[in-house]
Amino acid sequence: MSDVVSYTDHFVICSGRNPRQTQGIAAEIREALKRDRIISRNIDGERQGDWILLDYLDVIVHVFTPDARSFYRLESLWGEVPSESYAQGA
Repeated sequence: MSDVVSYTDHFVICSGRNPRQTQGIAAEIREALKRDRIISRNIDGERQGDWILLDYLDVIVHVFTPDARSFYRLESLWGEVPSESYAQGA
């Protein structure tokens, strides 16, 4: 992302099946990083759970429900940026 935007180096984009699962994913990310003394600068969307954004300055994590991910299509918005896929759920 650093070649395209000045505010972050990486986007992490993932999905949960529903808002409850996205909230759990976001909470686990936050807690795991907190154990390593990495604290988020900002967290948005946690209450609704459709699109949760965790801002760690150099890395911004997006946790979507399938409908929100399909609607916002961040992957196509930033299509010129190289991407890597690590896992894909069923």
